[in-house]
Amino acid sequence: MSSILTPLIAVCAIMLLGSIVQKLRVLPTDTDVILNQFVYYVAFPAILLIVLAETRIEDIAQWGFIAGYSLAMVITYSLVVVLSLWQAPKKQAVAAMRALNATFGNTAFIGIPLMSIIFPDNKMALVAAAIASLLSVIMFAFALVSIELASRSQSTSEPAVLIMATALGKNPIVVCSAIGITLSACQISLPSSVSLMLHQLGNTSSPCALFAIGMVLVKALRQQTGSKLFTAGLIAELNAINFLKLVVQPVIAFGLLSLFGVEQQWLVMGVLLASLPTAASVYLLAERYQTHTTVSAQAILYGTLMTFISLPIIESLLANYG
Repeated sequence: MSSILTPLIAVCAIMLLGSIVQKLRVLPTDTDVILNQFVYYVAFPAILLIVLAETRIEDIAQWGFIAGYSLAMVITYSLVVVLSLWQAPKKQAVAAMRALNATFGNTAFIGIPLMSIIFPDNKMALVAAAIASLLSVIMFAFALVSIELASRSQSTSEPAVLIMATALGKNPIVVCSAIGITLSACQISLPSSVSLMLHQLGNTSSPCALFAIGMVLVKALRQQTGSKLFTAGLIAELNAINFLKLVVQPVIAFGLLSLFGVEQQWLVMGVLLASLPTAASVYLLAERYQTHTTVSAQAILYGTLMTFISLPIIESLLANYG
């Protein structure tokens, strides 16, 4: 059995538990919202801040990893946008949402716990997940700007740069990552009590995030019971999105990380992070703008299930490469 199956099963088991609890209505129906808000605004920022703050700036500045991972996302995103606009030239918002589904991996809610289980006692694994999460948030903000500009009227538009800057400035992951990197660069050590508090808060992020994902998926599918779930066009689009996310993006990441001479450990972590399924926050964005909501929800669900097949294969190939 692939070595990655054990942590992958553990991750998905927590998600399954969240799904069962939501299905049985054991907890209030808005529990997933509260958990997501806690993780997004408190727990994840805490663990990212303290991990980055307690890591040498030389270890954070993995420029080959940053460039390779970023370009893999940009190339995949651009490819989907071009293909989508070729198929439907006037649907810019749909193109951006499709591209985000094929690009924005769950590097925070699944990546951080998965990396911590696969690479126990290796702080660099959390650093890699933190960098990937930060880069993914920037890509998410770019897609948000594209959808916002495509959705709003010309008379109320504002500069795209301002929209993106506002989105990033309000993002707790970006803010706390910046604080952590600054503390590391300035070699400022936090008091032991503050460090312990941040670690304790951060340790709650993984189980809460995975549990909330399971709840969100059940709620998303419950809202779609009246729609046609298995049309030929929908199945084709879901297959295309997940093929790009789970196969094409990792292959591109592998090529670029190899090209930039990234060391073996960082290359493996980068490819695994690029191989993760679409994040649940893409569905929340789709719901907010009422753009490609059904496809986004199902892409997340099917992609997460397909990861049981794709991720062990990728991990096995990486092991043989090493």
